[in-house]
Amino acid sequence: MTEVLAGKVAVVTGANSGIGLAIARRFAEEGARVFLTGRRQEPLDAAVAEIGPAATAVRADVSVQADLDHLYSVVREEAGRIDVLVANAGSAVPQRLGEITEEAIDATFGTNVKGAIFTVQKALPLLSHGASIVVTGSTNSRRAGPGLEIYGASKAALRNLVRSWALSAQERKFRVNVLSPGPTETPGLIGAVGPDLGPLASVVPLGRIGHPDEIAAVATFLASDASSFVNGAEWFVDGGQAQV
Repeated sequence: MTEVLAGKVAVVTGANSGIGLAIARRFAEEGARVFLTGRRQEPLDAAVAEIGPAATAVRADVSVQADLDHLYSVVREEAGRIDVLVANAGSAVPQRLGEITEEAIDATFGTNVKGAIFTVQKALPLLSHGASIVVTGSTNSRRAGPGLEIYGASKAALRNLVRSWALSAQERKFRVNVLSPGPTETPGLIGAVGPDLGPLASVVPLGRIGHPDEIAAVATFLASDASSFVNGAEWFVDGGQAQV
């Protein structure tokens, strides 16, 4: 079977666990060389050991511009270009109105919004002709989640940014789309809401939460040439949660 990303160079932020790791793994299986980022070196090393020689780890916090500069200097030296960029790194600090702190706003918007903006902007000189940019959103940008209003607002900001960036596609020769998962079984979700994910599954029309590999399958389509006429769109991978 043909590898749909054969020969492509991909960068995936927030790829040391969960959805980002699943995307990086799937990209490598489909023939891409993948640069992974994350804040902690140990899980990054474990991810590279799992994926194999197609993966290169670069420790980076996307909210720190110097870290992004280092990331792209490594990519430039070792690969010379980027064909696929997945701005996946994200964070959530659950707080309800009346409890929201400045620290939570800074942490959430610093990673989810500022981090995504500079992840994309600093990659521009390395993007190949026809490069695909995938920005990880969330169904929380459209659906209220108890205590997740700051997180949802940050993801809604990303959706708006991608609409604007899509208008630059012709000039800059890339395309950009949003991939918005619903509840997905990841360490981050379990850490935020606890091990009992049943209440989340109950609000999904399919009656279950998602698996990271299901999100990765759609990310692979958006990264591949099969989606060459897809631009400025939001793809919900949520069991129907945002649709009905």
